Amino acid sequence: MSVQPNNDLDDIDRRILEALAADARMSLKELAQAAGLSSPSAGERLRRLEERGVISAFTVDIDPTALGYPLQAIVRVRPLPGQLHVVERIIQETPEFVECDKVTGDDCFVARLVVRSMAQLDTILDKVAEKAETSTSMVKASPVKRRLPPLS
Repeated sequence: MSVQPNNDLDDIDRRILEALAADARMSLKELAQAAGLSSPSAGERLRRLEERGVISAFTVDIDPTALGYPLQAIVRVRPLPGQLHVVERIIQETPEFVECDKVTGDDCFVARLVVRSMAQLDTILDKVAEKAETSTSMVKASPVKRRLPPLS
């Protein structure tokens, strides 16, 4: 399904999106209260937001540290000539890469890794380094977590 830009959100849609961004597990009754609607009306609005592609998933935010991954790294990756698709496959098949964007500029990929140790980071990067140049920065903190873009 192709998603088209959608600038026709009204105030009720915005309240629904803000409420779900704060707690995607809230009940329909709680969502209706947050939006100032009845439960059936909130359910219908929610269904329409999904159909329009505004909402694509309901998810959970898990702290990697709680799963034993105390370190995070941002890795910029520049594949060697002819290795773009190979490098992309390596990134896709390595579960410690938890996010990756294909970008313009000097690098082709910007990825986020979670690892248990510096030794594990080295092992993962060694696999990539055979096919690409990398530049790695360790994450100290994330002052802006993933959030909604401005809704107005």
